[in-house]
Amino acid sequence: MYLTGFADEAANDIDGQIRATKTLGWKNIESRGIDGANIHDISDAAFDAVCGKLADAGVSINCFGSAIANWAKHIDQPFDSSLAEARRAIPRMQRLACKLIRVMSFALLPGRGPDDQMEDERFRRLRELHKMFTDAGITPVHENCSNYVGMGWQYALKLIENVPGSKLVFDTGNPVFTEDFNKPAPRPMQSAWEFYQHVKEHIAYVHIKDGIWDYKQNKLMCFTFPGEGQGCVHAIVKDLLDSGYDGGISMEPHMAVVAHDKSVTSPEDITFSNYVEYGRRFMRILETTGHAGKLA
Repeated sequence: MYLTGFADEAANDIDGQIRATKTLGWKNIESRGIDGANIHDISDAAFDAVCGKLADAGVSINCFGSAIANWAKHIDQPFDSSLAEARRAIPRMQRLACKLIRVMSFALLPGRGPDDQMEDERFRRLRELHKMFTDAGITPVHENCSNYVGMGWQYALKLIENVPGSKLVFDTGNPVFTEDFNKPAPRPMQSAWEFYQHVKEHIAYVHIKDGIWDYKQNKLMCFTFPGEGQGCVHAIVKDLLDSGYDGGISMEPHMAVVAHDKSVTSPEDITFSNYVEYGRRFMRILETTGHAGKLA
């Protein structure tokens, strides 16, 4: 088992991301943004510089937090951009000896019900992406975010059935602010524990996010430190580790900065400190599970 995180929530540049990682005593980064662009989109020269700095620091990239098939990609539009991102990502991942890439299952079609989401086309595209990555020795992990898989555990299992060999990255916080599309409108938000229980055997990677959904007033998610929200972080992590999970656990605080919402930003010293504190608090949670000694 190892700990990692979206270090772009600590710093915009790779130097700050490495510093935050080493401050926590960790050896891995889940790489998403570097200087404002995804790692599969930065220039070759910038990528070369990143590789050099990582090697000098003894820090690895354990997962590409890609934008492939994410909430900004539409299933009723051409597939080209996601295929291009995959083709750019693969050689960079091979150079970094990185074996995991986070993908999604395309944005939901607005104004259409959960069973009218062009799922056959989603499955076809994801089978193609799955083959591209697995042929290259890479494991794609599908996140339960704002996409088809995120609609509920039933849809996650349906994707796994239709894209053989699929694995999930389970995010503890996403169900808290995502409608349960298996229920009639007005839909309640999902239960993180219920979602987890149904997909547990398919989890290959974990994102730690937590928060409280404001039902009455703003109808927004208030992100919190791990274990302080409705993401069932303590229970899920303990159950997963008790069951023998030995993979990565990645921090995604969303407290001081949100990668896909440029309005949620904070001064650099605050984002850095928040990320480090988030990691430290999770390590204290890990101690309560009895599995902290298994950290690589």
